[in-house]
Amino acid sequence: MDFNLIIIGDEIIQGSRVDTHFSAIKNLLNERGLRLRQVQYLPDDRELITLTLQRSLQDAYPTFVTGGIGGTPDDHTRQAAAQALGLPLALHPEAVPAIEAIAERRGESLDDPNHLIRLNMATFPAGVDLVPNLYNNIAGFSAQEHYFLPGFPVMAHPMVTWVLDTIYPHFHHQIQYQSLSTWIYNVPESNITTLMHDIENNYPGIQTFSLPSTLQDANSPYQYRIEFGLKAQNQASEQLPQAWAMALATIQNLGGVLQAIDSPSE
Repeated sequence: MDFNLIIIGDEIIQGSRVDTHFSAIKNLLNERGLRLRQVQYLPDDRELITLTLQRSLQDAYPTFVTGGIGGTPDDHTRQAAAQALGLPLALHPEAVPAIEAIAERRGESLDDPNHLIRLNMATFPAGVDLVPNLYNNIAGFSAQEHYFLPGFPVMAHPMVTWVLDTIYPHFHHQIQYQSLSTWIYNVPESNITTLMHDIENNYPGIQTFSLPSTLQDANSPYQYRIEFGLKAQNQASEQLPQAWAMALATIQNLGGVLQAIDSPSE
């Protein structure tokens, strides 16, 4: 099963904070035999977030959305989600107690201006479900398999875990993903392009990939290398050994030097 990821925040787009959502959420999916289909990065722009969510809702893939659900003026995700869903914003009665608990701890009354501002964090598109936040009990929300989470990794990543293990456990490890790869030296990428087409034409369901990179080691006899590989799902994986043997033999006939990915490089 594939999931999408939308990461929102000027601080990430502008580089003042390093994104950790992509790698962490990808790993949480991989651990369960699930896969990240695509990732998008968006600034704190309500119109752009709204348009992106409208397209994503039509796309109909389960989607995690991180960032922008706080109560400050630069948080736009709740409002954009409401507009994309065609729903009004409303206080969620199950989310309010956690906000009231903050006021109680701080000795504030429920009509204190600071408390009323914090209530924005319990204001969601009407009728959505909550996503529990074990870190501080201030919930995220979900609608149409879109899961809206805080931008803080310490909160968002456990919430992703909750979603995957509570809502999608029956999809864990349902699809078999397999891949094989090797380093290729001494052959330019253009020389293996025909091979890649031949494999995909002769072995339906098998995909090829080629990732060239330059080498910085002055002692290496090669200027660059290619990470070449094959990947497949489910029944198509049965043809991987045969396709792989053919690929390696062809590359060697072209003069390519092969090296296992996990072997020490020159």
